[in-house]
Amino acid sequence: MENNRASYEAKLDNTNSHGYMVGVPPKRNVLEEFAYAFRETFFHDDPLYHYKDQPKRKQFWLGLQNLFPILEWGKQYNLIKFKGDLIAGLTIASLCIPQDIGYAKLANVPPNYALYTSFVTPLVYAAMGSSRDIAIGPVAVVSLLLGEALKREINPKKHPNEYLRLAFTATFFAGITQAALGFLRLGFLVDFLSHAAVVGFMAGAAITIGLQQLKGLFGITNFTTKTDIVSVMHSVFGNIHHGWNWQTVVIGMTFLAFLLTTKYIASKKKNLFWIAAVAPLISVIVSTFCVYITHANKDGVKIVGHLDQGVNPPSLQKIYWSGPQLVNGAKIGVMAGLVGLTEAIAIGRTFATLKGYQLDGNKEMMALGIMNVAGSFTSCIVATGSFSRSAVNFMAGCNTAMSNIVMSLITLLTLLVITPLFKYTPNAVIAAIIINAVVGLIDIKAAARIWKVDKLDFLALMGAFFGVIFRSVEIGLLIAVAISIAKILFQVMRPRMALLGNLPRTGLYRNIEQYPEAVRVPKVLIIRVDAAIYFSNSNYIKERTLRYLRDEEDLNKEHGLPRIEYIIFEMSAVTDIDTTGIHELEELLKVLKKLYIQLELVNPGPVVMDKLLAAGYIDMIGQEHIFLTVGDAVACCSSKPKDTVNA
Repeated sequence: MENNRASYEAKLDNTNSHGYMVGVPPKRNVLEEFAYAFRETFFHDDPLYHYKDQPKRKQFWLGLQNLFPILEWGKQYNLIKFKGDLIAGLTIASLCIPQDIGYAKLANVPPNYALYTSFVTPLVYAAMGSSRDIAIGPVAVVSLLLGEALKREINPKKHPNEYLRLAFTATFFAGITQAALGFLRLGFLVDFLSHAAVVGFMAGAAITIGLQQLKGLFGITNFTTKTDIVSVMHSVFGNIHHGWNWQTVVIGMTFLAFLLTTKYIASKKKNLFWIAAVAPLISVIVSTFCVYITHANKDGVKIVGHLDQGVNPPSLQKIYWSGPQLVNGAKIGVMAGLVGLTEAIAIGRTFATLKGYQLDGNKEMMALGIMNVAGSFTSCIVATGSFSRSAVNFMAGCNTAMSNIVMSLITLLTLLVITPLFKYTPNAVIAAIIINAVVGLIDIKAAARIWKVDKLDFLALMGAFFGVIFRSVEIGLLIAVAISIAKILFQVMRPRMALLGNLPRTGLYRNIEQYPEAVRVPKVLIIRVDAAIYFSNSNYIKERTLRYLRDEEDLNKEHGLPRIEYIIFEMSAVTDIDTTGIHELEELLKVLKKLYIQLELVNPGPVVMDKLLAAGYIDMIGQEHIFLTVGDAVACCSSKPKDTVNA
C-alpha cells in the first residue's frame, strides 16, 4: 500500500496533459481514524471549545453554567424580563391546572399526582434546561402511553397503590433513559424518528385521546378499556340508548364549543392568544359553580371528586427496586422517555428557531432526564415539554425559563389552597379541555406538504397514524420507527444514479433528466453515483451501470451512432466505500474490459481515494484513468485514437 501511495504522490507535484491530478489525503493511522470518527459522532459540536485557554477557575464556572444554564441567564436577568415571564407564567398556569386533571385521567392516576408533576419538574428544568420557551408538565400523548402500558400490568382500580408504584418506577426509568442519552451524547438516536412519522404519530395519538374522552363527554359508564377506534366507536354507539347522560352531553358539548371558539379567535388574531389560554380555567370555574348550585352530580353527572391537599409526598421508597415489576417499569419507562424526549426536542427546536438561538440537544436530554428522576422521587408522573402550553408561553412573551418557575409556584398554591374547589368539576368539562388541547396535534397542513414533497415520507406518516388509531400507541410508535428506518435502508440500498450530458457552450455536465438540453458525448457514457458505496448497494450500482450501458447501446444502434468505448464514473458525491464496494468496482472493471470499454473515475473524495489506494485498485485501473473533473476525462477520451481501448 505504501508503495502505491508513494508512486501516486510522486506525480502530484506536476500537472499532466489533462490538468491537475486527484489529491490524496494525509495518511492517518488506525488510532487517528478511530479518534476522528468518535469525535464526529459524539462531539461534532465541539462542546469544549469555550474552555480553551481559560484559567481553571473560569473553566469551573463555565462547567457550572453548562450544567445549570440558570447561572448564565440569571446574571443578566432584570425586572423587564421578569414582567414578561410573570405574565407568561400566570397564563400557562391557568392552562396547565385544568389540563393536568385531564391528563391524570389518561394516565389512570389521581389528579393531584399530575399537579405534583407541574410543581416539581418545572423547577428542575428551569435550572438545567437550555430552552427559554418550553413549558414543562404532563402531556396528553405520554400520559396516554403511560396509562395504556401500566394498565396492562396492574389494574389501577383493583390495585391503586401498586399501580402508583409502577408509575413512579416507569417515571424513574424514563428519566434515566433521557439522562443517559444526554450524558453519552446519543441524541442522534432520536433522529431515527423522522418528522413525517412524528406528524402521523401525533395525529393518531390526538384522535385516540379524543375518542377516549367521549366517555366523559357523554357520561358513559360502561366504556371499553381498549383504545383502538373500532372498539371505542362500538362502545360509544352501543351505549347510545341507555348509557348516555343528557345533562352531561349538554355540559360537555357547550363548553367544547366555547373552547373551540376561543381557539379559533386566538388563531385569527394573535394578540388575543390569552383568550384561548384562560378559556379552560374559565370553563372549569363556571361549570363547577353550575354543578354545585344545581346538584347535577345527583342526576348522574360525573364529577372529579375529592382532591388531596398538600405538596408532593416522597416516593423514593415506593419505586420497585427488584422483582418482575422492576423490569415492567423499566420497559414502560424507556418507551415513555423516548416519546417524551422526541416531543420536547421537537418543540424546543421549533421555538429556538423562531427566536434565533441555539438549543443544545444533549443538554436538553440531561435536563429532562434529571427532572424526571427527581419527579419519580416526589410522586410525579413522566413530564416533558407541552406543545400547547409552550405555544402559549411563547405568545405570552416569555423571556427565560423563569415562566416555568412562576407556573410551578401557582401550582403549589393550588395544591395548598384551591384543590377542594375542584371537587364538583364535571368530568365532561375536563374531557372537553383535553379534546380542545389535542386538536392542535393534528397538523393537516404538514401532512399535505409531506404528500407533495415525498411520497415515502407520507407512507411513514400514514403507517404511524393508522397504527395508533387501529391498534395502540405503542404499535403506532413501533411502525413509525420501523418505516423511518426502512426508508433509510431503502435509500442506502438503492442510491440515486444519473446519466450526465454536456450543457451546450459550457464545460458543465449535468443530469440529462433535469436538463433535457444536455448533450450526450459520443462514445462516452457519463454516470454519477449520489451515495456512498457499501456492501448493501455496491452490487446494485454495478448492475445499474451495466443496464445504463445496455440501454445506451440500444439507443446508439437505433440512431446509427458509434458504440460506447468509455464509461466515466463521477464520484464527487461518493463519500465512502467499503471492501465490498471496491470488490464490485473490480468486477465491473473486468466486465467492461471484456467488452472493450475503459472505465474512468472522476474526483473520488479523500476517504474513497485513500481506500482505493490501499486496496491496489488505482494500480489495477491505472493512475492515468483518475481525473479531477468530468471535462478533463471527456477531453482525454476524445483525444485518444479510436481503438486505443481495444489494444
